[in-house]
Amino acid sequence: MSNSSHQTTSDLLVLHTLRCIGVADLGRIADAAGLTPSAVESELIDLAVDGLVTREPGGFGGWSVTDAGRAADSERVAEELETSGARERVTRAYEDFLVLNPELLDLCTAWQMRSVDGVATLNDHADSAYDARVLRLFNEFHQRAEAVCAVLTSAISRFERHPIRLRSALARANAGEPDYLSERMDSYHSVWFHLHEDLLTTLGQSRWS
Repeated sequence: MSNSSHQTTSDLLVLHTLRCIGVADLGRIADAAGLTPSAVESELIDLAVDGLVTREPGGFGGWSVTDAGRAADSERVAEELETSGARERVTRAYEDFLVLNPELLDLCTAWQMRSVDGVATLNDHADSAYDARVLRLFNEFHQRAEAVCAVLTSAISRFERHPIRLRSALARANAGEPDYLSERMDSYHSVWFHLHEDLLTTLGQSRWS
């Protein structure tokens, strides 16, 4: 088995990224995929011509994957997984991800809520010492997350965007922008959710199975 990373074609990268993040505008897709907006737009137009993606206009609209697009994506990522010889590495990383996932969800809850006199209350972030403790735990968690992402990145190239985006979100939070932990669409929690979707679709599994 090769230890080199399999390179994903740009059209599959755009299609798969959109599938993982859901309805999104051009800028958000480009950021998630690590491509320029013009490159992403070109791929989206071609994918739309093939009936694999569609775009709804308006403030609440955006690009999304069609049923045909989901089927095509599933087929192509399954083929990619087999031809890359990466199934064992990706499966092992997914198992490690599942161990970490409840911890990340607990950290997000601890950031959003806190116990006051034994009662769960929305965190108003007035207690800087409490917030600092939770942020420290996020940073400790991230070291373990990096190990999982390293295995994935060594297997298939498109996984490399997840650790880059996780690092970016955590760096913003550490620099005084705490919304990057769980509140924003490009928050640490959101990127972690996208990674979960990527792993599930890559391995052909359902979130609820």
